Amino acid sequence: MRNIPLAEVDDLDRAVLAIGTDYPRDHLLARHEHRRAQVLYAATGSMRVETADGSWTIPTARAVLIPPMTGHQVTLTDVSTRSLYIEPAAVPWFPSRCRAVDVSALLRALILEAVEMEPRYAEHSRDAAVVALILHELRSLAPLPLDLPLPSDPRLRGLCEAFLRQPDIHDPPARWCGELHISERTLARLFRRGTGLSFSQWRQRACVLHSLHHLAAGLPVARIAALLGYDNPAAYTSAFGRLLGRPPTAYRNAPDPDSAAAPARDSGSR
Repeated sequence: MRNIPLAEVDDLDRAVLAIGTDYPRDHLLARHEHRRAQVLYAATGSMRVETADGSWTIPTARAVLIPPMTGHQVTLTDVSTRSLYIEPAAVPWFPSRCRAVDVSALLRALILEAVEMEPRYAEHSRDAAVVALILHELRSLAPLPLDLPLPSDPRLRGLCEAFLRQPDIHDPPARWCGELHISERTLARLFRRGTGLSFSQWRQRACVLHSLHHLAAGLPVARIAALLGYDNPAAYTSAFGRLLGRPPTAYRNAPDPDSAAAPARDSGSR
């Protein structure tokens, strides 16, 4: 199924529904939630999924697991998605919080195949076997450290969200303290309590994750380093490797062959 709203098929008596959706450039899906669990796969482009307690930056050919009834919004940049909407009873192991995951070549092929299947697939058919294999493969997905915790304190969260729009690795804590009218000691305590990270750890993580959008857009590493305020490309590459365990070039994925697709439109399938 392609470019149809989930609401049109949500009541089908099938464990898994697969929908491919093509979005306009720089599109925002406002906060919403699903009755089913969702596997949201970026066939092209990159996206940021945000919930009440954090954000997940998902580059091309990776996915995010979104638990049932979890409010979230999605910012999409040149994205074509492939989503699996799964009855909660079929995935009792599903995480209670969003999780970014790597996607194997086999699972990627299965997801692309599922999008082309008749949604009312017959029991004991080939399509039913594809769905059964998908559910099996999902259990072995490797998590990726693509999450950024966000604090619940509204004033600090507002500054965090502003930083994410224009991150700078040298943004000083003193500026944040001035905005909040607090001491650096208090800021450190708020960050640790609200995110589990120190200010410098959170800032570094935010910059590296933000850079995934630039990598997906094809910007050179030197240009990305400069945009984020790193002293040189080597400093950015080192920080990237420490967080993600791979160099920036590993996140320059070619789009899936299946993903080139129909003209983008706002389908509302979410």
